[in-house]
Amino acid sequence: MNSPSLPLPTLLSQVLVALTIEFDNEFERQMPHRTTISTPGDSPGGLWLVSMAMWSNVMQYVGAEKLTVGALQSLARTPKLNLAGMQRWGYIVVGPDPADSRPKPPRSDWLVRATSKGQRAQHVWRPLFGVMEKRWEERFGKDKIDYLRESLRALVNQCPVELPDYLPILGYGLFSEILRPREEHPAVQNNQAAQDLNLPALLAKVLLAFALTFERKSDVSLAICANVVRLVDEKGVRIRDLPRLAGVSKEAIQMAIGLLEKRGYAIVEPDPVAARTKSIRLTEKGRAARDAYCARLRFVEERWAERFGEDRISRLRESLEALAGETGGRDSPLFLGLEPHPNGWRALVPRAETLPHHPMVLHRGGYPDGS
Repeated sequence: MNSPSLPLPTLLSQVLVALTIEFDNEFERQMPHRTTISTPGDSPGGLWLVSMAMWSNVMQYVGAEKLTVGALQSLARTPKLNLAGMQRWGYIVVGPDPADSRPKPPRSDWLVRATSKGQRAQHVWRPLFGVMEKRWEERFGKDKIDYLRESLRALVNQCPVELPDYLPILGYGLFSEILRPREEHPAVQNNQAAQDLNLPALLAKVLLAFALTFERKSDVSLAICANVVRLVDEKGVRIRDLPRLAGVSKEAIQMAIGLLEKRGYAIVEPDPVAARTKSIRLTEKGRAARDAYCARLRFVEERWAERFGEDRISRLRESLEALAGETGGRDSPLFLGLEPHPNGWRALVPRAETLPHHPMVLHRGGYPDGS
């Protein structure tokens, strides 16, 4: 295979993140809400604003009827759902079944239901997938979006296990975590099942499959490698510059740096030039991890070409590059849809200069850039 301009998971990530941000901006516009940043669009009685991940991995399954926590985890196919946060933010109610006579029933048997505000959010969320896909068809061309869907479906049909409909909240060490079945089975039993998946779910499943394969033999998660290790060298980089360079929040960067420093991959020290500024540089162990990251990206993509067919991987890459461009950055066609509406919280923060090389979904509302 020819040497790519951007790694395959980077292309998948940037397309998924751009689609998510555009989706989230529209949800924010339509739904009464509150945020940490006071905006003209805030409503005192509104829900705390969250991202598409919380719909895909929680709210699409929750109704007004009884559903246990364990059943929800099985449906979502991930153990980390941040139900405490979703309850605190007003979307759901979680608690023991009043009919359960046991003094301390396990949390997996607790019941989850949507609040009235959560049900209102569901009514806003549900049609937005069709709205966004139609918008992208008009912007990029229906043929290009159809080509991308078919390229993704071809891989989803061959995934060995059922995967969540969005990237899960990152687990310990910022690794990807899913509920693994006792026996592997095809994720999609027939083409019609894949046909029914929306575009974000197709993107997320393929990207997550790549991340799980990458992390199977990596000591550092793909999220940390892609968003921090990739950008740092032995000379050092100012920590305050990393959110801008990586396209993820400073909170996500700080989490990653803490893990790298604790495990001996990096050293944080005062910047030699700027006062009251910290820099991070890689240790010898960190430089080895960076080299391993680059090598493993190539290895996994090559193995995918052998497993799924080189033509299928080439078609997928071609369809992603048609949307993301070959090098990323502000000149990417994806930025055409990322202008926030004037009352949105993203209009009040510095504009992103790039999109993440891997999503960082945290317990902060599920935003793919860790916001």
